[in-house]
Amino acid sequence: MEGGGGSGNKTTGGLAGFFGASGAGYSHADLAGVPLTGMNPLSPYLNVDPRYLVQDTDEFILPTGANKTRGRFELAFFTIGGCCMTGAAFGAVNGLRLGLKETQNMAWSKPRNVQILNMVTRQGALWANTLGSLALLYSAFGVIIEKSRGAEDDLNTVAAGTLTGMLYKCTGGLRGVARGGLAGLTLTSLYALYNNWEHMKGSLLQQSL
Repeated sequence: MEGGGGSGNKTTGGLAGFFGASGAGYSHADLAGVPLTGMNPLSPYLNVDPRYLVQDTDEFILPTGANKTRGRFELAFFTIGGCCMTGAAFGAVNGLRLGLKETQNMAWSKPRNVQILNMVTRQGALWANTLGSLALLYSAFGVIIEKSRGAEDDLNTVAAGTLTGMLYKCTGGLRGVARGGLAGLTLTSLYALYNNWEHMKGSLLQQSL
């Protein structure tokens, strides 16, 4: 009987040593001060060191040489698609407005519905093509300037917007090129100012202090 009890104690001790029960213990005070990122508090009955559960590294593994943020080439697809969808939606609403205005003297009938539908389709395609072309030119110029300079900053945005406006209005002569470039420069400058507004405000506050 004593032998059986001794063997049972040995077995229990062996299992306890296998699961780490014989290791260094941690008090409740030690466990309370360890941060657990994204996990519920551990049960005091689990003999696990919480320090091994803290996630202090990135969640995703990036290829060698890859950036953590998407570049202009990756954002180009989203920009072009978003502009096309925005232009189509705006053109459809504008076409509906124009169709109702042009057919306001007509009674509700099939010819009027067809005319309104044609106006919606025509305006939607026109605006989608316009905004999509602008987004394509802007993205292409942005990628080329980024690769040429080897840097990504607001200067690329302003330069790409200016060149896009100039090229888009190049059929209108020098005056059209100047107007297009000025429009692109103004819009992209406002966009860059909006993106850096918080940083500029923080810098001004630091200088004032």
